[in-house]
Amino acid sequence: MLAEALDRLPNGFPRTQSRVEILLLKKVFSRDEAWLAGQLSASLESAERIAKRTGLRPQDAETRLKAMAGKRQVWADTRRGKPVFRLAPFMVGIYESQRGRMDHELAHLFEEYMAEGGAAGIMKPLPALHRVVPSRGSVKSEWILPYEDVRAILSRAGSFRLNDCICRLQQDQVGRRCDFPTRTCLSFSRAKRPPSPTSISREVALETLDEFERMGLVHTVSNVRTGIGYVCNCCGCCCAILRGINDWGIEGSVAQANYYAVVDHRKCRGCRKCEKRCQVHAISVENKLARVERRKCIGCGLCVTGCPNGAASLRRKPRAQAVDPPVNFAAWERERLARRNRPA
Repeated sequence: MLAEALDRLPNGFPRTQSRVEILLLKKVFSRDEAWLAGQLSASLESAERIAKRTGLRPQDAETRLKAMAGKRQVWADTRRGKPVFRLAPFMVGIYESQRGRMDHELAHLFEEYMAEGGAAGIMKPLPALHRVVPSRGSVKSEWILPYEDVRAILSRAGSFRLNDCICRLQQDQVGRRCDFPTRTCLSFSRAKRPPSPTSISREVALETLDEFERMGLVHTVSNVRTGIGYVCNCCGCCCAILRGINDWGIEGSVAQANYYAVVDHRKCRGCRKCEKRCQVHAISVENKLARVERRKCIGCGLCVTGCPNGAASLRRKPRAQAVDPPVNFAAWERERLARRNRPA
């Protein structure tokens, strides 16, 4: 029941022939939690309404749902002073909250599920879950829009946290292929959140983003124009969104920035730094000249910021090829449902 409820959400959670997704959910939910979560949908509802449908007492339903919200198994909000609840999607949502329980079994179940069709079912439908934001200085300032400027996004936030990346934690359990740091998941909120061990200042958040760019990590955010609450700093070997391209052959697993890289061969020295920094293998060096496969380029700008000779640059895509993200998460969900041929 829970697996079907998750697949009815815009994000999707497809079934597999091996039913490995059931084992995956059993690692995250108890039997009682799975039953209650399976009664929910993408609509926010009061505990009283959920209790009436499930036969629970309202107070019991609210207590259980609040506990599940604390585990990020469901999402909670407040309306007219009362809590309301909805089912959280598997990705992005439930899975990213499993930092504390990521172990060998969970990591391998996730790997198996994604390889057996989970990745395609979650990442192929459009709009994509995530969108690429170009690195600082790689795009002309007069071109960049507010939702493309990671620093403009952060400037409106009041509190910041830097957490471990769930993808690298998962890859640690199955054989990580990179040496990038684990603590690279930056979340932020307009509201002042209580201090926590992962809290950082705005100044440190901005410095951290600069450092991640120097390392060669790709910034990705929610594929919306407003309401963004995190920046993932991704590598192509660990991060599930970019592995969609590299490992599972899903070209549109991430929404490309509205730019593409070009190399000026008069300046290129064939040093291969851009090739090494490209997390989706869109650049190759042939005859000591770097060449960009435009179809694969995601517009992250890492080749631009890493080129010692100023040979790489980003160009803005023609308007006919540019894709603007949905205005907010509600619009994203409506568009996603329509494209998945499910009723809104």
